Amino acid sequence: MSQQGYVAAPPYSQAQPGMGGYQGGFGASPAQPLYGHYGGPPQAFAAPPTGMMKPPVPSAGGMPPPPASNQYNPNVQQNGAHPQRYPAPPANSAYGQPLQSPYNSMASTAPPPAQQLTNQMSSMNLGNYAPGPMQSPPPPTSSVIQQPFQTSPPPAMGQPQMPPGPQLPHMSPPQSPLASMQMSGPPMSGPPMSGPPMSGHPMSGPPMSGPPMSGHPMSGHPMSGQPMSGPLMSGQPMSGQPMSGQPMAGPPMSGPPMAGMGRPFPGPPPSGPGGFQQPGLGAAGPPGYPQQAGQFGGHMAGPQPGMPGAFPGAPGGLAGPPQKKLDPDSIPSITQVIEDDQVKRGGQVYSTNIRGQVPPLVTTDFTVQDQGNASPRFMRCTTYSLPSTADLAKQCQVPLAAIIKPFANLPKNETPLYVVNHGETGPIRCNRCKAYMCPYMQFIDGGRRYQCGFCNCVNEVPVFFFQHLDHMGRRADFYERPELSLGSYEFVATLDYCKNNKLPNPPAYIFMIDVSYNNIKSGLVKLICDELKTLLENLPSEEGTESSAINVGFVTYNKVLHFYNVKSALAQPQMMVVSDTAEMFVPLLDGFLVNYQESKAVIYNLLDQIPDMFAETNESETVFVPVIQAGVEAFKAAECSGKLFIFQSSMPTAEAPGKLKNRDDKKLVNTEKEKTLFQPQKGVYEQLSKECVAQGCCVDLFLFPSQYMDIATMADVPSHTGGSVYKYNNFQVETDGEHFLRDLRKDVQKSIGFDAIMRVRTSTGFRATEFFGAVHMNNTTDVEMAAVDCDKAMTVEFKHDDALSEETGALMQCALLYTTVNGQRRLRVHNLSLNCSSQLSELYKSCETDSLINFFAKSACRAILNQPLKNVREILVNQTAHMLACYRKNCASPSAASQLILPDAMKVFPVYMNSLMKTAPLVGSTELSTDDRAHQRLLLMGMGVEDTQLLLYPRLTPLHNVDVNVEAQPAPVRCSEERLTDSGMFLLENGHSMFLWLGQASPPELIQSIFNLPSLAHLQGHMCALPELDNPLSNKVRSFIDGLIEKRPNSMKLNIVRQKDKPEMLFRQFLVEDKGLHGGASYMDFLCYVHREIRQLLT
Repeated sequence: MSQQGYVAAPPYSQAQPGMGGYQGGFGASPAQPLYGHYGGPPQAFAAPPTGMMKPPVPSAGGMPPPPASNQYNPNVQQNGAHPQRYPAPPANSAYGQPLQSPYNSMASTAPPPAQQLTNQMSSMNLGNYAPGPMQSPPPPTSSVIQQPFQTSPPPAMGQPQMPPGPQLPHMSPPQSPLASMQMSGPPMSGPPMSGPPMSGHPMSGPPMSGPPMSGHPMSGHPMSGQPMSGPLMSGQPMSGQPMSGQPMAGPPMSGPPMAGMGRPFPGPPPSGPGGFQQPGLGAAGPPGYPQQAGQFGGHMAGPQPGMPGAFPGAPGGLAGPPQKKLDPDSIPSITQVIEDDQVKRGGQVYSTNIRGQVPPLVTTDFTVQDQGNASPRFMRCTTYSLPSTADLAKQCQVPLAAIIKPFANLPKNETPLYVVNHGETGPIRCNRCKAYMCPYMQFIDGGRRYQCGFCNCVNEVPVFFFQHLDHMGRRADFYERPELSLGSYEFVATLDYCKNNKLPNPPAYIFMIDVSYNNIKSGLVKLICDELKTLLENLPSEEGTESSAINVGFVTYNKVLHFYNVKSALAQPQMMVVSDTAEMFVPLLDGFLVNYQESKAVIYNLLDQIPDMFAETNESETVFVPVIQAGVEAFKAAECSGKLFIFQSSMPTAEAPGKLKNRDDKKLVNTEKEKTLFQPQKGVYEQLSKECVAQGCCVDLFLFPSQYMDIATMADVPSHTGGSVYKYNNFQVETDGEHFLRDLRKDVQKSIGFDAIMRVRTSTGFRATEFFGAVHMNNTTDVEMAAVDCDKAMTVEFKHDDALSEETGALMQCALLYTTVNGQRRLRVHNLSLNCSSQLSELYKSCETDSLINFFAKSACRAILNQPLKNVREILVNQTAHMLACYRKNCASPSAASQLILPDAMKVFPVYMNSLMKTAPLVGSTELSTDDRAHQRLLLMGMGVEDTQLLLYPRLTPLHNVDVNVEAQPAPVRCSEERLTDSGMFLLENGHSMFLWLGQASPPELIQSIFNLPSLAHLQGHMCALPELDNPLSNKVRSFIDGLIEKRPNSMKLNIVRQKDKPEMLFRQFLVEDKGLHGGASYMDFLCYVHREIRQLLT
């Protein structure tokens, strides 16, 4: 429970203005409403209360962040936190007595940055996220201190005061029990900030360097003319008004953490005395400080001379009381949360018979027993207790959403879905709202009628379905009918649910291979043809059927298309060429789509001939849209749905519909027009998506680019048809061949449904309003998917129409109509019931962080199509601060403002949010390829909860010390550089990339047993698989790696990197708790920044 967080002694409890300047969202207030979903109506905190520090103008805070560094706005010149921002207090006000004026007047401006930060953290009291009532308020230590800041700063100073740190006590309203996350680490540990505290991190000004987002470099007035220099600390409070009227003034840290923040905590302190850039920097930096390079990207603020607590070593610094080093272990850890949940709920049976219960985490191993609500494998929610009114929802800003994965794979020990067949009458549905029969229907009148749980309409029970009720009012056949007792089941659909009232034909798979010069030369065409011979033996089929009903067809293409007749009666396959790509048609009906088993001999013959037929080709241009059109036409002619597997290596530049030209432009990064890089080119591609969905034609794209391909446009069709996009840059058969083939095998064999349409119904009071995923929406309610497979998830957002009742709760039913791989039309139904409450504490207790971050990831990926990245990042941070501030205000017990108190269920949310802002699509960096950013954006849109969880927090597992005698898998460690050891071997994977990192001091015996080499120096660079050696360690490590590759939806290529080698940079960008390679704050800095934002909201 909550041990008291420490409230640190003065220096630290000072307002942590550190993060002060961080503007509300990063940077100046966004034009659009601060909180709320992208573009939603402004909500509650939007207008900052007057004394709050949100500067209307860009303000210091608004300063742009440092280039690299920052996540949020690279390219701008950072001038974020100039030391000068805080006047120095008179010397005497040192630490002990309550500080006086200057300090308080300063909006509590704060100890020098670094320190400040630290102290900020420390005072954050992060020690516990208590689920229970918070025990006592923090120790009085700080009372004194708090005083000073309590008084709010005089408005006089130009800044709209920053909410001075601790100052907040008064603000925090009485809160109810819930978790207090006290950040307490030891109070601030370390010498007064000297290097250690945050040790390598200059938490100093820079860290927060300018608001990252803010675009205006220096916001016009670089701190009012003078670089804040001389005056800097000079005793006058904000002296020459460095920030002059600027609101953000005081805050040292002004920019978001994303900015210059530095390295993982411990680590060598940055250069310069005291770990922060050379002293004096402040005073004499060039105006506006063009960027000083500080070791970390932004410039660091120099120690402030004369400020109490300047870093030791800084001239004139008064050392403060000794502080202990801030321990990164004292802030919430995802690996710890995952491990605790596994200990508490792992290996257990999770029964779904209770409304609104929160399931185990996605990372926990558990078995589900369906007893009336859908398994969390099919549906997860951002919170399992909805606020009962729209006002409460608006107040807390926690998005209400469900992530639905209708075809999720179930483990072998769980029962597959039952199929209910009511014959010609079809499924029983409510007459009014059309919801399907489910456990939420209440039978009345002796069983002759039932009341719908969704719309309350009373319906007659069909004669054939009648059954008597027992003394509890339950039907006698309750347990015999899946639709009355289970959360998920299927109905066999009748002709009314089929296109043109005709039963569908089994689907077909068409393999379309680009045989241009690149693909022939690289050996890719031969690789695909050889693989298809064995792969086609494993086409998906329904449980219980011997062979697959799926038909197959083959097309090769470059500037023209070649169709193959592989009818079983032929001795040799026949090729037909269509060179008129403007008016696409399929030249043969009979013999193009065939049953693989019947035509196996002819198909083998064809697959042997294709590589030879085109061996001498010089054709380097390709078409693309006509290839998909050909597939759609073939499905139309065969009256079936299906999937196209397209293998393409270059942008389609040949004269034909859909021809593309290179529009990549790095100059657009970090401008208003950056969004155009993610937008597909309109016209023929948009029309093509609609035709594909109408025909049930799903497109899977395997790309092998050596340069820009305009993935934003080429992947538009797959992303609207339920398809997948796989990308292998600079493909080479030797190093990437196996990786590609594993993806192809998984893709062809996965369970899937075709020609699908989904609708989500809800009980009265709320409804589904937004849908995110690899889907097409013709209207506002029907989600159409040409296909939906076991890895695709839709995220659905709900909004209130009216108040919800706490007694009846909230119900949702997801119904998916689709065609099975055998050609049967079915309805798959998933039902889920949630609680409703007028107590916000219930909502926060029932939140699920992994689902929340999935929602934010998808809504941000959609938002970047029509808003500048800067605004999107600002909204993400604002909403994070808003959700946490609302908890602090309404649910936590009163405590010093300097404490960061997080709800237990969301204590690691800031780690994920910070990581999300460092993903390729959201980080504005010219170093990342536009195609990689567009590809990752599309991947995120179709991901389920477990996929986003892993992507945003990769698993880093030490393998050098695994116990080869136990079955258990090695435990992961925190994803930070500081967990690596020079003599260790670590595996990092996030579901898409996998690295085996070797420390430079790895013992020879370790290298010998894994690689069969005498030492690390003998390791060649491009090994992509471990040699099969017969020793216990090698066996254990290889089986661990193979198990992960098997378990993840995508295959991963193993990259072996040595510490200090060049490729290691690639590996480091996945250490998400550290400062981002392309910009972005470390977790610690981001947490401090969010803490500051929360305090600002509360004042």
